[in-house]
Amino acid sequence: MNTYGYTKNKEQIVKRLNRVEGQVRGVTRMVVEDKYCVDILTQINAAQAALDKVALELLGEHARHCLANDNIGPKGTEAKAEELVTAVSRMLSR
Repeated sequence: MNTYGYTKNKEQIVKRLNRVEGQVRGVTRMVVEDKYCVDILTQINAAQAALDKVALELLGEHARHCLANDNIGPKGTEAKAEELVTAVSRMLSR
């Protein structure tokens, strides 16, 4: 079984994602109920911010996990560095 950097915080991450899911359901309900557009946009922004925080937490845990794994050798280190750059790039491309 693989061990990932977020394993120790998995329960907390799942709780936060469940909250985001609830926020998105709330946004859907607002649209169905014809709520004011600005209020809907405010809630969308809040959900995106919450999701960004989860993503940053995952990225940080991943980086710490990769750096703590010192038996991967130079090629493995280079591959992990490239993986981190790709992950950061994905977050910033939004």
